[in-house]
Amino acid sequence: MPQQGGQRVAFVKSVGLEEASSSVLNLKVLSSVFSYADCKADKSLPIKSTVMSVPPDLHQQYLQACQNLSQPENPFIARVLQEADKSDNMKWTKGITLKIAGNNHLVPVQRVTDEDLQVLAFVLRSSIFVTGLDLRYNVLTDVGAKHMATFLQENSTLWYLNLMFNDIGTSGAELIAKALHGTQCLIAIATALTQNKSVKAINLNRPLLYSQEEETTVHVASMLKNNSSLVELHLCKHEIKSFGVERLCEALYENCSLRYLDLSCNRITRDDVKFLGELLKRNQTLEILDLNSNRIEDDGAVYLSEALALYNRTFQVLSVVSNNISGKGLVALSQAMKTNMELSYIYIWGNKFDDATCMAFSELIQTGRLKPACTDVEPYEVDGYVYLAELSHGLKKHYYWTPSCGEVTNKAANASLAVGAVLEYL
Repeated sequence: MPQQGGQRVAFVKSVGLEEASSSVLNLKVLSSVFSYADCKADKSLPIKSTVMSVPPDLHQQYLQACQNLSQPENPFIARVLQEADKSDNMKWTKGITLKIAGNNHLVPVQRVTDEDLQVLAFVLRSSIFVTGLDLRYNVLTDVGAKHMATFLQENSTLWYLNLMFNDIGTSGAELIAKALHGTQCLIAIATALTQNKSVKAINLNRPLLYSQEEETTVHVASMLKNNSSLVELHLCKHEIKSFGVERLCEALYENCSLRYLDLSCNRITRDDVKFLGELLKRNQTLEILDLNSNRIEDDGAVYLSEALALYNRTFQVLSVVSNNISGKGLVALSQAMKTNMELSYIYIWGNKFDDATCMAFSELIQTGRLKPACTDVEPYEVDGYVYLAELSHGLKKHYYWTPSCGEVTNKAANASLAVGAVLEYL
């Protein structure tokens, strides 16, 4: 996801859908994995210019808060706060992210409950050192969402909040959204972003939509026409089809800031890619395009390759994994890499490899034009024939999980973090 400046925020797992208000184009619930930012802090002032020279004792404050609120201590939270207290001063001056995700496969942990969050929010409400909070895979409900909403209204320095895969339902998600920007649904978030100057990345993946009319995509496109700060946008599993792609491309003709566009797992076909091809001919800002798990086929790959080979000289990363592309389209993409030296990353696994495809990508790798860490295939030879094997490389292989062996150190598995433009918080 990216790097620099803005912050990636608030992932909410929305479960147990209820009949919510249909006043906003029938969108009855917030996205099941939705990201937004609490960017109320003044970004013109670096954190280190506003923090104290001595960081607070978070662990001691937590123990005291447990006593004051008559709540039992959660040993997992206590351990994380102890480790945070031991962090060096340099990390504190830059801000610190507390990683309290409940899916630790190495050490069993006591997952965070609503009551635990109430205490934690009490401790952190006035903290200017803690700028990120990762609470994925816990057992938070709408009650916990209420505590979090209150916390967001009181805290002005939190840049990153991850609540993905909890048990927060519609009402809880709406409370958090309201605390962030007074909005009640995905469309309202897009509307709020129209004039926003500080949010750099937003993840709107997998909304639970009940309409096929692509209203949410239209509102996102409208936002992109006016937003001049957003660098990274994720629209995975939005049921985007031809109409939505066309609206997004029209908007991006006028947008000069977006560098990473994720359209994976939608319903984009070969004809829809014509719009993306035309966009790449004229847009000189976009650097990463993720089209994983669509159906662009050979014709779509040819449209993209023509734009990249003849017109665009700023685009760097293309992912077309699992798009029903065969030899014609894949060879065309390999030829585009020979003429466009800026195109450095390409991911093609899950398509139909023929002899020509295997030879073409083998040549790119062996000549050094395509680095092994910048693709998800590796050539090998059997009985004089060249084949391609899969590598565990990609834009965000470890976006939602961490390998059981520990932290991810192989950047080839998360290439978007090396190329993109928003701080890494995973």
